[in-house]
Amino acid sequence: MATDRNVAPVIIKRKKIIMEAGHHGGAWKVAYADFVTAMMAFFMLMWLLNATTEKQRKGIADYFSPTAPISRLSSGSDGMFMGESVFAADVLPRMGVGASSLHDTAGDASNGGEDSAEEAAQAQAFKEVEDVFLGLGGESLLEDRWLRHVVTRVTDEGLVLEFFDTEDTALFTEGAEPTKLLHEIAYAVREASRLLGNDMSIEGHVAKVPVVRIEDPVWDWSSDRAFLFAELLGEYGLEKDRLRRVTAYGDRKPVVENLMAARNNRIEVIYLRY
Repeated sequence: MATDRNVAPVIIKRKKIIMEAGHHGGAWKVAYADFVTAMMAFFMLMWLLNATTEKQRKGIADYFSPTAPISRLSSGSDGMFMGESVFAADVLPRMGVGASSLHDTAGDASNGGEDSAEEAAQAQAFKEVEDVFLGLGGESLLEDRWLRHVVTRVTDEGLVLEFFDTEDTALFTEGAEPTKLLHEIAYAVREASRLLGNDMSIEGHVAKVPVVRIEDPVWDWSSDRAFLFAELLGEYGLEKDRLRRVTAYGDRKPVVENLMAARNNRIEVIYLRY
């Protein structure tokens, strides 16, 4: 059979691809550097979480918050802690935590809103005392190891500062003999009282004692401790006419279920609302 010579031949072209290991640029170095940096930050975070207290972590968080005031002033005064007092009336405005009760910012409020402005100023003053007393703004009147004895709260009655025993450290020896810790607390309360002009109340509470005792001393202890703390405040310079009442509750108002727990031994200082 004859071949059709007019048909174009089919040409198959095979392209040979050679895979070569060559230089692919430096993008991987940037990615690796980011990974190493992230891991370093992660391990630093883990170390900080393990090596700091809750209060210190709060201070670190506040440092990086653009709205949180950071104090650059030293705490204390010309007394026990030396330096300039963080409760001085001219210090808090410089710290950036607002005005003290001696630097009222509510004066421009309209007459119709005087009550609400006064309440807001009172709440702000309570908040400032809490923050500075516990060191939430970077400073504290008490050493870190003493802060675990302090709880603060705001109630309808006013600002409550609660100071209590722990299992290994007490405010009083048995009875009403004050410890060094109680002296430092009394000094700190007096400093706080310079900021607030409110009248004050002091309450004494004690843990339940074993029933093997012939006489129950809880009422005498709570009374003696409350009055002794009031006397310490007076010795450190608190005006006595600011104390509206000193009350003993014995063991009648425990804060934990175990009635004999050291946590129930406490002194409560209340800055009463106007």
